[in-house]
Amino acid sequence: MSAALIVAVSVLTGCGSPDDAKDGARGSTAAATPDAVRLPPRHAGFDYQIGGAYPPPKGVRIVSRDRSDSPARGLYNICYVNAFQAQPAERSSWPADLLLRDGDGEVVIDEDWNEPLLDIGTAAKRERIARRVDGWIDGCAKKGFDAVEPDNYDSYTRSHHLLDAEDAVAFMALLSRHAHARHLAIAQKNTAELAGRRARAGLDFAVAEECGQYDECGVYAKAFADRVVDIEYTDTGLRSALAHWGDRLSIVRRDRDVSTPGSSAYVRRAH
Repeated sequence: MSAALIVAVSVLTGCGSPDDAKDGARGSTAAATPDAVRLPPRHAGFDYQIGGAYPPPKGVRIVSRDRSDSPARGLYNICYVNAFQAQPAERSSWPADLLLRDGDGEVVIDEDWNEPLLDIGTAAKRERIARRVDGWIDGCAKKGFDAVEPDNYDSYTRSHHLLDAEDAVAFMALLSRHAHARHLAIAQKNTAELAGRRARAGLDFAVAEECGQYDECGVYAKAFADRVVDIEYTDTGLRSALAHWGDRLSIVRRDRDVSTPGSSAYVRRAH
């Protein structure tokens, strides 16, 4: 795409933070940067289609779809991957020791989505989990996606202190290295508190949910130089995002189920 930029290593490694230096305590896991990846255009029409693919509305230039779907022809395509938690239907396919367990041996669950957390608490387990997620990333690349969106970066906040931010950053660095090797850009999904560690995690842009609703858009805009796509789920959030960031970020209002057109729940507005 003419609006998308080819960026070299120097661009992606130019921005560090004090937090990046601190992360050395976990060992040298900094993500390799790509020779060249294509980044999403700034302030472009966006649609969030992770609940099911459909023809993008007029004016859309960026679309995010689940890894099981195919990219939209001629647009900048982001591939959604649930990387830090297990889909309920896939729980039994994960080795039991890779599901995070509490002191009683019970699997730790994200109650909102009934998803077990993956145990990224040791380097060895991170490597094993990454090998499986890397396979999904390979699938995104083979289908022709431009970028990958690993979801639930913030799962450590739901781990009852069994995992921490350093675990999340170290695991994301593994995914970033692999995505970049496949010439895919990689997004930070939510988790504004880790935006300052984007360089160590190897992240290229942000996919934020409700940054207008929770007044977090500025955090992502600063960390990623306005290369941010934002999904709002309320009219209040949409108004706030557009009022403060409508001329800089890519913003869309969707329904929380991210439904497809024809569903009674379907909502999509961009202005």
